[in-house]
Amino acid sequence: MQAKEIKDQLKSLTLQASSIDHNLARRLDEINRWVKDIKPGSLTAKPFVTAFLLEVITDSTIWLIIKSLPSEEEQKAKFELMTPIERYWYGYLFPRWFNASDSKFYIWKQKLMAGEFNQVDHDIIKSIAQDIVSREGSFWQRYIADLSMATDLIVSRNNEPLCIQVTSVSEELNQQKYEAWQNTLRSWEIERGLFLSYNPKDANFVNQLVNVALYNSDYLSGGKYLKFS
Repeated sequence: MQAKEIKDQLKSLTLQASSIDHNLARRLDEINRWVKDIKPGSLTAKPFVTAFLLEVITDSTIWLIIKSLPSEEEQKAKFELMTPIERYWYGYLFPRWFNASDSKFYIWKQKLMAGEFNQVDHDIIKSIAQDIVSREGSFWQRYIADLSMATDLIVSRNNEPLCIQVTSVSEELNQQKYEAWQNTLRSWEIERGLFLSYNPKDANFVNQLVNVALYNSDYLSGGKYLKFS
């Protein structure tokens, strides 16, 4: 999708949402105002901003399709057709985000636009995701989850999604980051979380992280925020 098409689609979705879900319309209008004065060429030159906008367009389109269904039974049936992670995202986390006051959104919008967003652990997270899929698990990634909800991956193997944060911070900063992560998950009412700290010098660390992620996806109880390093 070209930059002009992205901006046009955002405007169209905002108008559509205004008669279906006021809070989604409000959040989309906020995003529209954020990018409306950026020329298409300049927007194309900002790949993280473009990727975020495409995610929002996708998620908003799916949400509005569901909410446009004439009955709760039909809406529920549509959710039942989704994978557990999709159902968790569209049925819980995504609407929580646009219904809430996101204190981090203003900050990370600025960072995305300024090109200051740096996915330090991108390659590690990608390797973890690929390994999870190879073991018959599934994963979900979203900028909203990463930047507002301290969640690099949402992982599932046996129907129960688990929010995961991956970090390689030094031991003296580890506890501080863990506590901030835990507070963020609680603020979004995310019931289970896994904080994975790794040593990049350990040749087997991806395999270890995936073992821990899948095991806890299956067995970690609600209200638990586990740290593994």
